Amino acid sequence: MIAPADKHPNDLSIETVRLSKAFGRVQAVADLDLRVPGGEIYGLLGPNGSGKTTVMRLLVGLAKADSGEARVLGRRVPDRAVLAEVGYMTQAEALYSDLTAKENVRFFAELNGAGTPTRIQEALELIELASRADDLVGSLSGGLRRRVSLACALVHRPRLLILDEPTGGVDPQLRVAFWEHFRRLADGGVTLLISSHVMDEAERCDRLGFMRDGRLIAEGSPEQLRERSGTLDLEQAFLKFAEAEHAA
Repeated sequence: MIAPADKHPNDLSIETVRLSKAFGRVQAVADLDLRVPGGEIYGLLGPNGSGKTTVMRLLVGLAKADSGEARVLGRRVPDRAVLAEVGYMTQAEALYSDLTAKENVRFFAELNGAGTPTRIQEALELIELASRADDLVGSLSGGLRRRVSLACALVHRPRLLILDEPTGGVDPQLRVAFWEHFRRLADGGVTLLISSHVMDEAERCDRLGFMRDGRLIAEGSPEQLRERSGTLDLEQAFLKFAEAEHAA
């Protein structure tokens, strides 16, 4: 098992202040204020196009904000030095199809100075792909490629994991295993920012941020969001908050 980072519960792993980003006439992120402490699983929930991926790209420096500020692990981004402590899994696999699964994991490990055989093997075993380690990524199914992407994000034992739809295309049994590992990481002090549009996964997060049209329309624990909306499930809660935002 990949060892967790030391826990620093009072540290803010992510902080944004009025963070905004537009693409032409489309306001992808609008005045986002977000605070995520260390050791928390924070879920960004919302439909496709709500701004979740853009937020993540801003946090890792792949997009430049139009205004506002973002800090990751105490440093204002973009900052190349902080990336060695961040694991980022994109929604679309950023893998080399002509390399094997193990070679892909080794490549991303070595980029962060963590290319030891032990860590690479740990990551492959975690995603239950050790038996396919020598297969070319281009020959793997979509679900198996998602596993490789997750191993690449985890292998250097980051303090912050930013995961964009990490369980897309993964079978239900492995999805449960992923979330169990996410919880173990958080219990050990790793912070996880996870985007999803699947509401049943939201129950596994410590706190949630509902996003719509680039804005954070509600935030709190699953229980708090259900109570404030007067609903029994998070999907209905999201609809209530979205209706209220639209009427405002």
